[in-house]
Amino acid sequence: MSRCWFITGASRGLGHAIAETALAHGDTVVVTARAADSLDGLVKRYGDRVVPMVLDVTDRAAVFAAVAEAAERTGRIDVVLNNAGYGLSGAVEEVSEQQVRDQFDVNFFGALWVTQAALPVLRRQGGGHILQMSSIAGVTTYPNLGAYCASKWALEAASEALAQEVSGFGVKVTLLEAGEFRTGWSAESMVRATPKAAYDAVLAKRRHGLSGAYAHLQPGDPAKAGTAILELLDAEDPPLRVLLGSGAAELAPTVLRGRLAEWEAWNRLAHTTDSPPPEAS
Repeated sequence: MSRCWFITGASRGLGHAIAETALAHGDTVVVTARAADSLDGLVKRYGDRVVPMVLDVTDRAAVFAAVAEAAERTGRIDVVLNNAGYGLSGAVEEVSEQQVRDQFDVNFFGALWVTQAALPVLRRQGGGHILQMSSIAGVTTYPNLGAYCASKWALEAASEALAQEVSGFGVKVTLLEAGEFRTGWSAESMVRATPKAAYDAVLAKRRHGLSGAYAHLQPGDPAKAGTAILELLDAEDPPLRVLLGSGAAELAPTVLRGRLAEWEAWNRLAHTTDSPPPEAS
């Protein structure tokens, strides 16, 4: 059966590629972006199965209005893909207050507003699937990406709690922990903090890597990500988390094994902080 999607950040990159894969599969897709003309190509290729909407996910009222309109126009929403987001590079000391607030407004709060707006629709239907575009940076961290990683870790935590809250309504939640894909994320989608000279030596390699020099050269194929997600949606018991990309698949277990080893090494100290049990009367 064909599905109806609601995708944010569909103007380019992974969001655009996933929308195109879903449309090629025969689905209907509500595509949103901040600029209407960025969606024209999808409309020309797929006609009425594309429902374009202009949306800034940081505007909570606009998000609720867009989701309500989408449900009314299409009749149902089967898949919500919270894809809107961007990168913020800079050391923790370098990023400004406004840059960090803007990062969370899109990467975390934008996804939260769409999720809150969609849940009444999904509950009424008795089901649906919320896909949260996380990142391998939601599993581990990287220097020069502290604020970005923090926004993805926040998304991971809220989504894990959400999955427990909505499973009884037939609503499924999956975090897409993507590695490096051939997009402009490190180029035109990247906001950069003003560098401090004190970090020049420490962050030289990371700054170059996030300068856009390797944009659209990464190993991941966005179209193949779309195909993988279609397979995921067909699963009887889809996962809460799925890694996308070989690099992410290799790195995540290594990171978690290191975390477990560190906890084990300091296990004795952990047990020194409990109060003694109450004495029996």
